[in-house]
Amino acid sequence: MSDKQVVEYPGAEIDVQWDGRLCIHIGECGTAAGELFVGGREPWCVPDGCSKAEVREIIERCPSGALTYRDKDGGPEVAPAENIVTLAYNGPLYAHGELVIDGIPEDLPGVSHRAALCRCGASANKPFCDNSHLAAGFEDFGAVGERGAPLHALGGPLAIKPLADGPLLVKGNLSIRAASGRLAWEGTETALCRCGASQNKPFCDGSHRAAGFKSD
Repeated sequence: MSDKQVVEYPGAEIDVQWDGRLCIHIGECGTAAGELFVGGREPWCVPDGCSKAEVREIIERCPSGALTYRDKDGGPEVAPAENIVTLAYNGPLYAHGELVIDGIPEDLPGVSHRAALCRCGASANKPFCDNSHLAAGFEDFGAVGERGAPLHALGGPLAIKPLADGPLLVKGNLSIRAASGRLAWEGTETALCRCGASQNKPFCDGSHRAAGFKSD
């Protein structure tokens, strides 16, 4: 893989882009069966190595938005019908939906549908995860105690606003899944902890103030 921050992999029908600013090496790409991604090969990604439909499906597996595509004949990536935030075991929040993340540069197209958001407080790339939770020893197994209120509709824009020195304020139709995969919470507005100190994870309980959390 190239050391460049953003790498383009052109194909006849579809192009793939990898953005190192977002990649946390989950490996959904490298472990995918087929010839799209092959470790040690140069180039690592060959969009013509499989069908266009396979390219789209594999790229959309990337939970951080580091991988995106440009379909030369088809439409762009479509937001899923439901907005879901999944808690990773001792790791970030994986957001998948029609994401509208406040303050994010326009040159990060992948995070309009997929993003890995820091919840340990240690990332140097806030609001995104950069795997700092590993060195920080962040521990949260991804259980959710609250239930919220049943949704009357699914999907639609999910506004995510990182508050200065505070939580992620989320507005829109949202389902939260525990790390076990359980549908745990539903609602249209909540504040999600990103300092790592809340006693009511994944929700903010104001602990960021005592913890001296800084978002910059």
